[in-house]
Amino acid sequence: MTARIIATDKALELIARLKQLHGNLMFHQSGGCCDGSQPMCFAEGEFKTGNSDVLLGEVAGCKFYMNSDQFAYWQHTQLILDVTPGRGSSFSLEIPLGVRFLTRSRVFTDEEMATLQPTG
Repeated sequence: MTARIIATDKALELIARLKQLHGNLMFHQSGGCCDGSQPMCFAEGEFKTGNSDVLLGEVAGCKFYMNSDQFAYWQHTQLILDVTPGRGSSFSLEIPLGVRFLTRSRVFTDEEMATLQPTG
């Protein structure tokens, strides 16, 4: 199966650190304003998902959701969770550490499209 969401080593290191501080985590990426299109990290259950959210998969044991409107644009790409220096203007758990998560992407190959991990 081809994963829809993966993470860089930097992102995996940050997730491990945040898990030590906050316990189990989850991610959500909406298409809203005010950095709402960046992935946001919450303690598991802190953000209430709804019918308009798509579960893309898991990164380091953390569920990663995306708003269905945004998923319509990104469904042909693999998302790569990464970290960059700087403060975003969100409520994401990493912000006080002076870094923020971001997603990069690449288009799936035809072979990968045939073996995509199903969404939830």
